[in-house]
Amino acid sequence: MNKRVELLLPAGNIEKLDYAINYGADAVYMGMVDFSLRSMRKGEIITAENLKKAIDLAHSYGKKVYMTLNIYAYDDDIKNLYQNIDIIKEANPDALIVSDFGILNVLKTKLPDIDIHISTQTNTLNSEAVKFWRDFGATRVILARELSIKQLSEIRKNVPDIELEVFVHGAQCVSLSGRCLLSDYMTHGERKANHGGCSQPCRWKYKLLEETRPGEYYEIEETARGTHILSTKDLALINYIPRLIEAGADSFKIEGRTKSLYYVSAVAKAYRQAIDAYYKGEKPDEKEMFDQLLKIGNRGYTTGFYLDQQDHEGYSYDVSKGLAGSDFLFEFHDKKEHSDKNLYKVKIKNKILLNDRVEIITPDECFETDVIKIYNDKLDEEKEVGNTNDEIWIELSKEPNNYKYALARTIGIKNVR
Repeated sequence: MNKRVELLLPAGNIEKLDYAINYGADAVYMGMVDFSLRSMRKGEIITAENLKKAIDLAHSYGKKVYMTLNIYAYDDDIKNLYQNIDIIKEANPDALIVSDFGILNVLKTKLPDIDIHISTQTNTLNSEAVKFWRDFGATRVILARELSIKQLSEIRKNVPDIELEVFVHGAQCVSLSGRCLLSDYMTHGERKANHGGCSQPCRWKYKLLEETRPGEYYEIEETARGTHILSTKDLALINYIPRLIEAGADSFKIEGRTKSLYYVSAVAKAYRQAIDAYYKGEKPDEKEMFDQLLKIGNRGYTTGFYLDQQDHEGYSYDVSKGLAGSDFLFEFHDKKEHSDKNLYKVKIKNKILLNDRVEIITPDECFETDVIKIYNDKLDEEKEVGNTNDEIWIELSKEPNNYKYALARTIGIKNVR
């Protein structure tokens, strides 16, 4: 099938949906509370009340929305789904992402006109499984992350008449395609991984207790680097975009519905540039592209299973928390003229100081500039500092051509692993 490949970004809330599309997404995927494998906590989360609003916003840009209904469902969940069928139908998503056979059966009966995408949670690893889903009525299969590019190419050759989606960037699960019960057990059933509540025990630090010697703990060492023995590095395939397109991928998925606004925007921008370069016949600077990803929160990067030989350095033994190479400093909210100068109202994410040099990214630009004036939110007092969560006005030595969706970060790269 392999028309121009789609860039698919996460939309954890409506604001992230808006930024993802403006930074280059062709489509977004999002979940509604109770049916998604990611539980949102911040922003205008997607609920039954605002689902149509979110989808209408994406459609107003001419972009697609795929709704995740990919929990593994109990009977109570199925009853809840029946109660929300009319809401989903009215909201009119372009496709529904499904892993559970019961949910799939309900959707085929009640929403037969909406495309079905088969979730990566089904662990689809071979051509016969893809054929099964095609014959069952699915229009797309989201392949398991445990496949190589060579295996992707083989599946495409064997099943040319269905869309194939692959993950290209983001956090990975230690279990096969995310089907894990560690969280269920370690939280006594309060944080169920396959119901959107994973507590990420694979990111925890572990010690060994010898049962006949109570209280005697032993460090679990892995080449002396630490004890995060289950924590995988993040996937990053930005330098393999041409190979993936030529292997037959129809859609590139970015993981991260719980990630920050900055993460969604910056990753979208980087992969948009890489995809566009391929179709223009250009060969981009691979180091520069990868450096853009180093500025975003990560646990170190890996190519996972995608290359011909698995990346045996794919685990982050020393740290489990994602660290960004650049700090997200502020987002732009407004613009006004003051004393013949343009001032910008910004929301501070990490402290800035007067005369700081910062990097601005927008959907169309990336440049450095200086913060030459800081005012309080009432514009009646000059300040030396903007603290986290402050809303202030600033003057810049160089301004963005379009401040809407502009973001600021520190210059350079730190925390490289």
